[in-house]
Amino acid sequence: MTGGAGFLGSHLSEYLLGKGYRVICVDNLETSSLENLEHLRDDAFVFRSHDMVNHLEIDEPVDAVYHLAALASPIDYLRQPLLSLKTGSYGTHNALGLAKLKRARFLLASTSEVYGDPEVHPQPESYWGNVNPIGPRGVYDEAKRYAEALTMAYHGQQGVDTAIVRIFNTYGPRMRSHDGRAIPTFVRQAIENEPLTVFGDGSQTRSFCYVDDLIRGLQLLADSGEHLPVNLGNPSEFSILELAQTVIKVTSSKSEIVYEALPIDDPQVRQPDITRATQLLGWEPEIDLEEGLRRMLPSLGREPLGV
Repeated sequence: MTGGAGFLGSHLSEYLLGKGYRVICVDNLETSSLENLEHLRDDAFVFRSHDMVNHLEIDEPVDAVYHLAALASPIDYLRQPLLSLKTGSYGTHNALGLAKLKRARFLLASTSEVYGDPEVHPQPESYWGNVNPIGPRGVYDEAKRYAEALTMAYHGQQGVDTAIVRIFNTYGPRMRSHDGRAIPTFVRQAIENEPLTVFGDGSQTRSFCYVDDLIRGLQLLADSGEHLPVNLGNPSEFSILELAQTVIKVTSSKSEIVYEALPIDDPQVRQPDITRATQLLGWEPEIDLEEGLRRMLPSLGREPLGV
């Protein structure tokens, strides 16, 4: 598993270990932390410090390669745009090469950001997107779009057994509080009773999937025979202002809401069409936003309101 020490990677590692699998976690710790793995004290778990931009050798059989390595946070890919592009290109090439060599199932963790600021709402997998390739977000969006094209090329020309998941906003324990994304930022600000920073007028929408639901969907896709992209996310749509108000409610915070200028190319709508996931995998999310936030708070040393 590349990117295995990150937010999603650590949860997926934990899930797979619980299912009895051996997990080789590969991460360069550029944007992740070994703290996410401290609780995984298992003989079936191995950590390798390695940057997937470089060739990786694994001297044992491999059944599946989960390619999660990416600079997913705006703070990270804006700080290191070239590394974002290299991870999406060289990193994906090396992960696919390993899957080919080992005759393993390959799962690419792509993103809803391939849709850009969409003109179709909600977004089905058949929609090609509306991405600005030269804007500040292009170094992440295009890295993932290229990774998808590379994955399909390896499948079509090299016969690699591939899968592509387009992940919509996901949240839960082990997110970095300063990674620039809405939920960890709002939760941190609310716990500290600081003003919650809403960009624009807060009318832009997002859909938020709790990490346990997402991980369950990832494994269902990995176990399937599907090769074309599949959206995974919670189709319940909230405005950013509604999210801020919900976080204040769940944390019983005294925070106020303040408004700042909207970032360049910030998508106005984001909502997954999960028809394919439901039909192909029998998957749909089970945890709503308030419940997910309540489950997230104890990891931050904070009990939710009413608990």
